[in-house]
Amino acid sequence: MSERTDLTPGPDEAAAAVEPAAPAAASGTKRLPAARTRRSPALLAGCVLLGLIVVTALVSLFWVPYAPDDTTGGRLATPGLPHLLGTDKLGRDLLTQLMTGARIALEAGLGAIAIGTVLGVCFGLAAGFATRWLDDTLSTLLDVLIAFPTLLLAMLMVAARSASLGSAILAIGLAMTAVVARLTRILVKRVLAQDYITAARTSGTSWPRVITGHVLPNIWPTLVVNLAQQFGLAVMAEASLSFLGLGAPPPNASWGRMLQEAQATVFAAPTGVIAPGVLLVMLVVGVNLIADGLRDTLDPTRRRTR
Repeated sequence: MSERTDLTPGPDEAAAAVEPAAPAAASGTKRLPAARTRRSPALLAGCVLLGLIVVTALVSLFWVPYAPDDTTGGRLATPGLPHLLGTDKLGRDLLTQLMTGARIALEAGLGAIAIGTVLGVCFGLAAGFATRWLDDTLSTLLDVLIAFPTLLLAMLMVAARSASLGSAILAIGLAMTAVVARLTRILVKRVLAQDYITAARTSGTSWPRVITGHVLPNIWPTLVVNLAQQFGLAVMAEASLSFLGLGAPPPNASWGRMLQEAQATVFAAPTGVIAPGVLLVMLVVGVNLIADGLRDTLDPTRRRTR
């Protein structure tokens, strides 16, 4: 896993994609017609791919073919009955591992997104509204956090809390916080430079009303697109940490750990590598397609040119 490419999607480029729209803030964010949303092939394809993973994860909450730690299936059994996808080198059912791994992947992505969004938006708003010296201090701190390797942060979390899914989620979420905060700061600065913000303040509108009525409605389209991309990066980061033994420990299933365990038997039982790899690609491609579809749908500049 690269040190920073996993969680650095380029907030400057993302911020440049959407300019704040004064009319939307003044009269409320306009809803797009349903027909326009249906015309986004990327959004539809992404929802289908992500939906398959979500359904698999939900089913695993109520039913799996075998217990995740059941090793009675025999080592490296070929796909067929009673093990549809075969077994791994310990005799565990691969279909069960894949189904529970889908749940782990979604938990990691959603948990990291929740941490990164709450902390990142708060820090970004603080930096956007702060005085110059405080803004410079927060910006420097964010640059340091962005440059801090996610893997090293995860290792520190593991040393403090032991290897667990919670430690991986916390490490990924904290790394994501800096990226979201930097993007939020850029967007807030752009909105505050608009004339309608000056008019609102001149008319006596309080800063909390300005934030809820003008700032947040104008920055959320870009944030939503960025968070969709961050979700895929968080899933990849969790798989990478699990591959290195820093994620959820057994008997919890993780696609990253499945890849690590199956690499020694890739020629004898290729399904153990192919299956989790395909699902991981499906999930990441799905959320990236959703991000592209949301960009086409929510970007006001694109709406004006189409």
